[in-house]
Amino acid sequence: MDYIIRIKNLKKSFGQKQVLKGVNLDVVRGKTTVILGLSGGGKSTIIKHIVRLLKPDSGEVWVEDVDMAKADEETVFRMRKKIGYLFQSGALFDSMNVYENVSFPLREHTTMSEKEIEEKVRERLVMVGLRPDEVLGLYPDELSGGMRKRVGLARSIVLDPEIILYDEPTSGLDPITSDLITQLIRRMQKELGVTSILISHDIKESFKAGDYFAFLYDGKIVEYGDAEHFRNSDNEYVQQFLEGRSQGPIRVVG
Repeated sequence: MDYIIRIKNLKKSFGQKQVLKGVNLDVVRGKTTVILGLSGGGKSTIIKHIVRLLKPDSGEVWVEDVDMAKADEETVFRMRKKIGYLFQSGALFDSMNVYENVSFPLREHTTMSEKEIEEKVRERLVMVGLRPDEVLGLYPDELSGGMRKRVGLARSIVLDPEIILYDEPTSGLDPITSDLITQLIRRMQKELGVTSILISHDIKESFKAGDYFAFLYDGKIVEYGDAEHFRNSDNEYVQQFLEGRSQGPIRVVG
């Protein structure tokens, strides 16, 4: 397997609470890996280490040939250009319109001309199913939840990243919009060739989006495999999780 991300014995505590107790996870290049687990179990904590929003207490977080846990700030800045991050809320700047939000990474990381920036912004908005002429001048509070997620996705892919991290991308959305976001995740993988890591509480959409699945329990990855392997896992915690989801809505966030 060609792994683009390799996490080794990752440990992280917040105060007296140890959230990650030795996470090991290899992420296959060009595929979508879904991390599932119980509420507050540390799923989002894992992906925040990948982009170095957090530093571990110990362990290694390799992105290609760089250990993000130990890299200097210049290297981290360079590597972040390769990683798109779609936050749960979309994390748009309230004071900026759609054009300013999506173009922000281009202004921060490139020397593109204004014409080139506008062309790239329009291209990425079209890719996520939005009409540039209708949305460029709108502000986040003028957008629906699904539109905010799509604008956030457009911003996360505007630098042509090799990796995209999705933190609860369908949270708070209706089933139709959730399915649309899932389709976009698959489209990004196929058209851009990106590697994706998806944190989700939505089992149905996760199985539509993912190629590989990892289950986080008590601070460690206790199961990993493709969809068939995961569904047929004999791990009691995985089965309890899947059965619990089938009996009713259980909100799982990390």
